[in-house]
Amino acid sequence: MTPAPAAVSETHTGVVFFAGDRAYKMKKPVDLGFVDFTGRASRERACHREVRLNRRFAPDVYLGVADVHGPDGTVCDHLVIMRRMPAERRLSTLVAGHAPAEAVEEPVRATARALAAWHARAPRGPEIAAEGGRDALLGRWADGFEQVRPFHGRVLDAAAAEEIEARARDYLAGRAPLLEARAAAGRVVDGHGDLMADDIFCLDDGPRILDCLEFDDRLRWLDGLDDAAFLAMDLERLGAPSLAERFVRWYAEFAADPAPPSLQHHYVAYRAFVRAKVACLRHAQGDRRAAAAAGTFAGTALRHLRAGTVGLVLVGGTPGTGKSTLAGAIAGRLGCTLLSSDRIRKELAGLSPEDPAAAAYGEGLYGPEQTFRTYTELARRTRRLLEQGETVVLDASWTSRAHRDLVTALARRERAELHQLRCQVPEAVAAERLRTRPRGASDADAHVAAAMAATADPWPEAVTVDTGGPLERSLEHALAIVRPHGAEHVWRHRPQISPD
Repeated sequence: MTPAPAAVSETHTGVVFFAGDRAYKMKKPVDLGFVDFTGRASRERACHREVRLNRRFAPDVYLGVADVHGPDGTVCDHLVIMRRMPAERRLSTLVAGHAPAEAVEEPVRATARALAAWHARAPRGPEIAAEGGRDALLGRWADGFEQVRPFHGRVLDAAAAEEIEARARDYLAGRAPLLEARAAAGRVVDGHGDLMADDIFCLDDGPRILDCLEFDDRLRWLDGLDDAAFLAMDLERLGAPSLAERFVRWYAEFAADPAPPSLQHHYVAYRAFVRAKVACLRHAQGDRRAAAAAGTFAGTALRHLRAGTVGLVLVGGTPGTGKSTLAGAIAGRLGCTLLSSDRIRKELAGLSPEDPAAAAYGEGLYGPEQTFRTYTELARRTRRLLEQGETVVLDASWTSRAHRDLVTALARRERAELHQLRCQVPEAVAAERLRTRPRGASDADAHVAAAMAATADPWPEAVTVDTGGPLERSLEHALAIVRPHGAEHVWRHRPQISPD
């Protein structure tokens, strides 16, 4: 085999010399603010630290540290000695070159497995866990917002940048319980911190993951899902969004990570926003091409923040209008949680959903006291789900303004995007449906439906959905309201779940 030619590669902090089957990495004597290599001792420490930390991921690549001697024999510098990786097996090269799926998918899956395996045994502790908390994450976002603000309207679209900030802040404002629970469960670890496709090599005996972030521990202390999201973002940058989705799914499976899709989207958005910020700074330094990159990364961030927005969808209407059918279809299409007032009412009474409990309007199981208990419990379960980053679809009549006000206030407190849908069909259609439908959780008949319609409070905030035709037509209408930016990047469809 002809040996690879000698080569040199340079970054802002170092120079790598390639010769034969070895790579020799030297730190530049620079002070960039976040890292200071101006002293030889600091470069030596950094070299040893780089080897130690990266051996966690690629022990057979990082061979050690060598001293560089001057003409008089004194040590003047240091080199990280590495096994040279074949450039043609770089993951970014394979993805950008549209390599066959079998040449890419299995290495990416193996990378997910290796990352999850490291996270399972990685260092943890209170100091590390603090870096994955809501306040720490919000602080990193806020620093970035301030850094890119001068570029609004010049490099970044101002409206898009402002929407990114608003959505990121709203998500974090309502999700402290989710992030606290993940930290308490040991999900915040000493990870890689800089997982890019350029630094992953797909070898026959498995991937080699290089160049973890070594100059600042706090930037490497992060939620494991945040670590994985870096590569997902980078795969999207390379034009492989479906591979990015599969990578996150594989990581979640290997890590047994129950994170909601909203958190996956949030971390991918954060990584894309960081890259947008860096591109803005490069543009300020004279790189004219960086403006396009900044816009692309900002677009990725905004797309994921929109897809990851926690929502509360009220689907209402009188009996026979098809509200339960539409609510179930919305939850199934978006992979979110469905809660039904009819089922909760029966559950609180110690009944199964199919057990009959028919009564006149406002009486029996449908009296004021039982109805109050039902909607209070519906709100309690909804709050717990929203706090954990889950979008919720609520199937109920919503004919009472008091009941709507209860969950509307909840949506405001938990920073959930509220959508209100009212199903409507001609009376004759509703009556026929009530006459012919199989037994289910609802006990309402045509008399109850008429009484509910006569006493219903006005609902001007709702968008009316015609549910008299095919389900798919009314579903598409509803989705256009709930997801006005499209249902792109709705990554994982999961079983509908209900909290206790």
